[in-house]
Amino acid sequence: MPRPTALITGPTSGLGAGYARRFARDGYDLVLVARDVDRLVDLAAELRAAHGVEVEVLPADLSVVADRDRVIRRLDAGVAVLVNNAGFGTSGEFAYTDPALLQRQLDVNVTAVMHLTRAALPSMLAAHRGSVINIASVAGLLSGRGSTYSASKAWVVSFSEGLANGLTGTGVGVHAVCPGFVRTEFHQRAGINMAAIRGPLWLSVDDVVAESLADVAKGKVLSIPGVQYKVLTTAGRIVPRTLVRALTKRIGGGRDRT
Repeated sequence: MPRPTALITGPTSGLGAGYARRFARDGYDLVLVARDVDRLVDLAAELRAAHGVEVEVLPADLSVVADRDRVIRRLDAGVAVLVNNAGFGTSGEFAYTDPALLQRQLDVNVTAVMHLTRAALPSMLAAHRGSVINIASVAGLLSGRGSTYSASKAWVVSFSEGLANGLTGTGVGVHAVCPGFVRTEFHQRAGINMAAIRGPLWLSVDDVVAESLADVAKGKVLSIPGVQYKVLTTAGRIVPRTLVRALTKRIGGGRDRT
């Protein structure tokens, strides 16, 4: 039988690379989507050599309509798993941030997730199986760290939960993964100083990938890796939102990020 295929966006580092390595190890062929062609090619060569799987490299900037359309056409051909991992945050105050940068963030974090999910679903529904894994964030559940980033991830959570409800009984699952602070290049690329964040709040890529995929296998729509973040998000649903905002501002910093 042919191997199943997983398409992963943003796999050249961090969580995306973690998911790519895990799915390759599990015997999936891969389609890797990112802007950095050299890193895509290097990762593809690594995974082919280590696991003997087929790896298709698909360079694309998901903030660009023509590039998104290329990925959509590939999804039209069918995949077993879509991991919408690509996304980014920005530093600086919202009132002074370049509107074009804010729009690009929205296009990658929200618009691409919507359009790629829409493209993946018809073939999954026809096969009565498949999974869409949307990488959201604890920031989407506990607002206050960064305005536009938190809002974009809140959209991903709500979108995933609503879509999962509508697909009940079809054999197709939609899941939102909400990590907290993960040791990746994310904050460095965003220009956000994370020196004040204490050790117990940090998660490893491998732990997030393993726990989230275990939750997907159990059919959980919302996956929150790490006991510490399960506690924080549970408390966030109970205490008044004024206290939640104060807590997230104290832990993550409420200024100099959008």
